[in-house]
Amino acid sequence: MTQPPAGDPTGPTDLPPTRSSPSASGGTPPEEAGYRPQHSPAQSPRRRGPLLASLTLVVVLLLCAGGGVAAFLTLRDTESGEGAPDPSVAVDDFLTAIYQERDAVRASGLVCTAARDPEKIRAKVAEVEEYVSTYRSPRFRWDTPTVDNETGDRATVTTTVTVTTADEKIADQDLRFTVIRKTGWWVCDVA
Repeated sequence: MTQPPAGDPTGPTDLPPTRSSPSASGGTPPEEAGYRPQHSPAQSPRRRGPLLASLTLVVVLLLCAGGGVAAFLTLRDTESGEGAPDPSVAVDDFLTAIYQERDAVRASGLVCTAARDPEKIRAKVAEVEEYVSTYRSPRFRWDTPTVDNETGDRATVTTTVTVTTADEKIADQDLRFTVIRKTGWWVCDVA
């Protein structure tokens, strides 16, 4: 292989001109001509401190808010109070509150939060009170509630409510309750 003669071009002839220092060419400095150096000077630690503190604060606030929401979602379905010691006692207490005491507030305290609708419970108590005002001396009684099926934290309890009036009219109503256990047993459904 032979070498090209000295002074002759060895590559393409359309290369851009090389840059020279501004002092040598007397032209515009590269920064003013739109040229920016690839490496900018590092920010001072004083400027990064507030930024890092702000980012840390935002992360902590998001974690606290997320924890608060998680706690709310976890605890919102918990029952307040202790509940009944067994499913049949839960049903018996509920029937006593509705039919004998006619106390909607007490009855609401015996129902699980998922089914606790104060308006419906008040309506049932009002229905019983209307029955009492319509018939002569009605008496409500029921068989001891029977646990038909209990699986883990859920039970089905049945009983028959009997109404007897002073003029010896008798009416029976078979009821089936779904009872759940959380902090004790709570009535959740009546059918």
